[in-house]
Amino acid sequence: NIKRYFRRIDKGLHEWVKDERAPLVLAGVDYLHPIYKEVNSYPHLMDGGIAGNPERLSAGELHKLTWTIVKPYFQKAKQEAVNRYKEFSDSGQASNRIRKIIPAASHGRIELLFVVPDFQQWGTFDPGTDEIHLHKKEKTGDEDLLEFTAIQTLLNGGNVYVVEPGTMPDTGSLAAVFRY
Repeated sequence: NIKRYFRRIDKGLHEWVKDERAPLVLAGVDYLHPIYKEVNSYPHLMDGGIAGNPERLSAGELHKLTWTIVKPYFQKAKQEAVNRYKEFSDSGQASNRIRKIIPAASHGRIELLFVVPDFQQWGTFDPGTDEIHLHKKEKTGDEDLLEFTAIQTLLNGGNVYVVEPGTMPDTGSLAAVFRY
C-alpha cells in the first residue's frame, strides 16, 4: 500500500515539476525514504534526506536542513559552469562584454550567465535594434540591465549563477557562455 501511495506521489510530482532540474529532498519518517526511492522516477532526487516528521519543523529549520543536503549539488553545478566558461573563453562562445551579452540574452542565446551580486548597470536596451545605452547613475527610463539580462536568460532556459567577484570566471561583473 505504501509503494502504491508513493507511485501516485511520484506521478503527481512529475506533473508538477515536468522539465525541472531542481534537486528533490525527501523529508519524512526515515524508514519510508528507501521505499520512496524504490518507486521514484525523478532524476534529481538527492541521496540524503531529512529524517523525522517535518510537521514538527519550522520553515526556517526545514530550509536549513535541506540546504546542507543540496549545497554541494549547487556548488558542483556552479564549478562545472565556471569550467565550461573557461573552456570556451578563447573561442568566441563566451564573453564578459556587456554589449555582447545583453542582446544575446534578449535573443535566447545564453546558456550560462554569471553575475556579481549587489551590482547594477543602469541603462536602456532596445530589443528591436539591439541598441544599448549605459549610464553610471540611474536616469529616467533606465532599468538595471544586469537584472534584465538575468531574467531573459532564465526565461529562455539558461542558467544564472550569482558569484562573488573573486570567483567570477573572468574580469567584470558579468560573463556568459553562448549557445551559438
